[in-house]
Amino acid sequence: MPQCILSGHRGAVNLKKKICMVGQFAVGKTSLVRRFVDQIYDDRYLATVGVKIDRKDVSVGSSPLTLMLWDLAGEDDLEQLKVSHLRGASGYILVADGCRAASLAKAGELHKRISGQLGELPFVLALNKADLRDQWEFSRAAASEPGWPVFETSAKTGAGVEEMFAALAEKLIA
Repeated sequence: MPQCILSGHRGAVNLKKKICMVGQFAVGKTSLVRRFVDQIYDDRYLATVGVKIDRKDVSVGSSPLTLMLWDLAGEDDLEQLKVSHLRGASGYILVADGCRAASLAKAGELHKRISGQLGELPFVLALNKADLRDQWEFSRAAASEPGWPVFETSAKTGAGVEEMFAALAEKLIA
């Protein structure tokens, strides 16, 4: 498996991949993107309206790759997920808040809907807010569907964030 280097890549970037961040409201999608792209965390909650797009150039082995990160507004109603935002996606990150069991159930529903609409795409599940592990409402084992790559992340501390994006980047070029 190629090694993914998530520091910026200099020079021409050949390959661009669209990644969608999906999950319930306030699970930390925007915070994970900000931690990954800008290495910052802000504890003020600002709801995403529609979609916000960021990008980060990375290298997977010797392959330069541009990740186009589509931060989609949180979904509490499956019907609100706009398939048009997902079109052209190479993969996605399901985000659940470890402190809210309902967010894990919603992530599972979103996965089924996305798979039904777009077929099987590479994805990972981020169990966010690992810095609050003692307040989690479910275990990592409960979140592990067969074959699902699961990462415990903390946008606040940065724990697991780089590893999660690296794992998805590697899947995208495999």
